[in-house]
Amino acid sequence: MSKKTEKTAEISEEIDDVVIESEENPVGDNTIKKLRGKLKKVTAEKQEYLTGWQRAKADLINAKKEFGEEKIKLLKFANSDLILRIIPVLDSFEIAFLNINENNKILKEWSVGARHIYNQLLSVLKENGLKQIEPVNEKFNPKFHHSVETVQVENKKDENIIMEVLQKGYMLNDKVIREAKVKVGEYVEMNSKVQNPNYSK
Repeated sequence: MSKKTEKTAEISEEIDDVVIESEENPVGDNTIKKLRGKLKKVTAEKQEYLTGWQRAKADLINAKKEFGEEKIKLLKFANSDLILRIIPVLDSFEIAFLNINENNKILKEWSVGARHIYNQLLSVLKENGLKQIEPVNEKFNPKFHHSVETVQVENKKDENIIMEVLQKGYMLNDKVIREAKVKVGEYVEMNSKVQNPNYSK
């Protein structure tokens, strides 16, 4: 038998095998339906796993972001307790300055040194995010100010305006840690005073 004849015989046998296999294992409609069902199920599971993974990844990114923000916030206000304890020292300095007799040379010289120490202390606190609230002539705002007294004013434009600061307020990194204690203007019309002569503030 020639090589050409042998090759033709081999091809013929392969074709026969395929045909025989096809006849023994016919692919029916039921088999295709089952395969399609399995494919659909696997695709759905794959999508479910992908969605779950994407959600978990997003949750992790959000958690990292929140943790970072909380860490920054914590660092910003880590010294707040210490600063709150130092603020009364600033108050004491300010009270001492008010009571200095300018005619007394010794006290006047002492006040220069004391003011220098006060300014140094305040400068360090400001570097750490502290800001004074000294709102004279500003409109009263309960977020920043605590009204301890009202002052009768004759001009309508002075209604609800801070006339005097009794104690400075303080903010730490834009958060109020102590409200300013203030006196607030209250406008009373002349007619009201005439109608009620017992009115007083």
